[in-house]
Amino acid sequence: MFLSEKGGVEKAQTQDDGFSYQGASIKYPTYTTFLGLEKDSSLTRQDVLEVTQIVTPLDIETTESKSDSTTTGDIKQLPDFTKIDTTRLVRIKYPESNPDFANELREKLSSRSCRIIHYGDSQIEGDRITGYLRNRLQLMYGGSGPGFIPVLPVYRQISAVVEPSENWQRYAFFDPTQKKFSHKKYGAYLSVSRFTNYQKELPDSLAIDTLPIVRASVVIGKSKKSYAKFRRFTNIGLHYGNCNFPVKISVFNNGALIQEDNLIADGKYHQYKIRTAVTPTNLKIEVEGKISADFYGLTLDGNSKVQIDNVAMRGASGTIFTNANAAIYSQMMRQLSSKIVIMQYGGNTMPYLKDSTDVENYTKRIAYQINWIKRRAKNTNVIFIGPTDMCLPVNGKMETYPLLPYLNSKLSETCMQNNTAYWSMYDAMGGKGAMKLWVDEKLTAKDYMHFTWKGTKIISELFFTALYLDLKEPETDDDT
Repeated sequence: MFLSEKGGVEKAQTQDDGFSYQGASIKYPTYTTFLGLEKDSSLTRQDVLEVTQIVTPLDIETTESKSDSTTTGDIKQLPDFTKIDTTRLVRIKYPESNPDFANELREKLSSRSCRIIHYGDSQIEGDRITGYLRNRLQLMYGGSGPGFIPVLPVYRQISAVVEPSENWQRYAFFDPTQKKFSHKKYGAYLSVSRFTNYQKELPDSLAIDTLPIVRASVVIGKSKKSYAKFRRFTNIGLHYGNCNFPVKISVFNNGALIQEDNLIADGKYHQYKIRTAVTPTNLKIEVEGKISADFYGLTLDGNSKVQIDNVAMRGASGTIFTNANAAIYSQMMRQLSSKIVIMQYGGNTMPYLKDSTDVENYTKRIAYQINWIKRRAKNTNVIFIGPTDMCLPVNGKMETYPLLPYLNSKLSETCMQNNTAYWSMYDAMGGKGAMKLWVDEKLTAKDYMHFTWKGTKIISELFFTALYLDLKEPETDDDT
C-alpha cells in the first residue's frame, strides 16, 4: 500500500490504484482506498429514496372500462402538486432562442392528431418509458393504441400481441452486424421486415418465372398486460416500400376475410390501411408473392389525438439518421404526420469516449442528426433525453464514468444551440454515484444500465411530471 499510487495504473477514462516497475503495472489499493476513506459521491441511500418518492407512478389497469375521452377520473390521475415538492424536480430545459417551445408542444398535443416518435437505445426496448409516457399523455389529451410495432419484433413488448410467421427476416439499419441495403431505404423506423431474402439486383423476367410463390403472415391482437388505452385501436397501417413485383395481401378478422388487394408495385413508399369497427382480437395479415416488399412496420392507432411510436435501437448512439435515405424518410414522416420527436441517446457511446474532445465531437454529430431530422420532418419539435448515470469498476468499486457529467452538460448545451429541449436523466436520478444506489434499491438491473419495471415507472413519471408542469395552462394552477 505504501508503494501504491492513487490512479497509478492507466485504463479507459480512469485509473486504478497501483504502481509500475520496468514496464509492468500492478493494481494494488492505497491505504485510503482500502479503508474506504474516499468516496466517488456524497449521495446516500436516503438521497435516492427521496428522489424516487417525489412522484407516484400509475399502475397498469386491469379493466377496459375507460372511454377514449378524458374523464373526471382521468383528470384526478394527473400529478397532485399539493403532494409534490416541485423545487426538487429536474425540469426540462428549453432553448432561450424559442420562448414559445412549451406552448408549441401544448398546441400540438391538444390538436386533433399528434404523433410522437420516440427514438432511443436499448433503454426503451419493450416499450419501456415510451409506454408509460404514452399512457399518461393519452389519458391527458385523448387517443389510444400502441402505435408502431415491427412486423417481426425481436424483443419482448407488452403493448400488443404480434405473432409473425417463421419466414420473416429483419434488417435493421442500426444493427452493425448486418450488411446494409445499398439503397438505404429503411423508412422512419429504420428497420425492415421481409419474407424473402434481400437481393441487391432485381431478377429478370426469366428468373422470376422460376421462383416459387412465398406466403407469410402476421397475427395482431390486443395485449391483456398493457395499459387499457393501448387495447383500443381500429386504424391499422402497414407501411411498405421497394415493392417491385406483385404482392397479394389478404386481411382476416377472426377467420373471416375483410380485405383483399394487391400492393402497389412501383417501388415507392406506401401505407396500406386497414379499418375495423372495433379493436380486432385476432387480425391476420397475409402476404404472398415471389419477391418480398420491404415492410417498415405496423401502426396500431385509435381514431385521433395522441399516438406515440417506440423505436428502440439496441446498441445505437443516435448518429445513424444522416446515413439513411433522406427521400424515403421524408415521405414516411409526412405520411405519419409526426409533430414531436423524442431522442434518447448517449449511454452506448459513453464507454468509448476517451477525453473531452471525443465528447465534443459526439455532441456535434448529435446536432447534425437533430437538424437532419428537422429538415425532413417540417415543423417538428425535438426533445432530447440524456443518458442515465453510468458506472465502471474502479479499484473494485462501481463509480460514475468521469466524463459523464461533461457529456451531460455538453448535450444540454448542444440542444440549447439547436432549438431542442433537453431533460437530464442523469440529474433526475440524483447525479454522480446515483446508479449504484438505484441498483441497491432494485430500481435498475445489475448491469448498472437498464431500469427494472419499478425503476422505469419512477423515471418515466419524473419526466412526465416535469413535462406536465410546462404543459398545463397557467389559469389551471389553482385548480390542480
